[in-house]
Amino acid sequence: MGYPRDHDLPHYTYEDYVQWEGRWELICGIPYAMTPAPGIQHQSVSNNIAWLLKESLSECKECQALLPVDWKIDEDTIVQPDNLVVCHKADGAYLNRAPALIFEVLSKSTATKDKNTKFALYEKEGVRHYVIADPKERLAKVYSLHEGKYIKVTDATDESCAFDLGKCVIDFDFSKIWA
Repeated sequence: MGYPRDHDLPHYTYEDYVQWEGRWELICGIPYAMTPAPGIQHQSVSNNIAWLLKESLSECKECQALLPVDWKIDEDTIVQPDNLVVCHKADGAYLNRAPALIFEVLSKSTATKDKNTKFALYEKEGVRHYVIADPKERLAKVYSLHEGKYIKVTDATDESCAFDLGKCVIDFDFSKIWA
């Protein structure tokens, strides 16, 4: 008996996705359950990121910080980043363009997907900046897109980092997300 091959697995689409109960992501037709709910430490860090992004964007009316929202990349790929910044008109049931900045906060159940699958997906889709925040280690890996590939800018713990979002530049103080 062998392992299942990709063509042996069901392939789901947005039409299927919108009928499911609970929180899911769909990447290349493969569903990922977003359960159990994130832990207290994850939510605390994510909440702090949201607050800091909102504060940092107070002078930049062209961009807005969002909490998990559907980003429909393709008919078979819909993700919900933990925290994101969009610098384009965003309304409707889902985003249909790449955010300028995404934060994923690691948890035991999502770490591999965030570090590998989503890293490659966000890079391919042209997300300018990707931050992987690890609450357990109190460390954020900051990546920026350069000529279509992510380069690591820094490993941030207590540093500030400037993010050029295209329509504005924000300064983000990582020391404030771990509290």
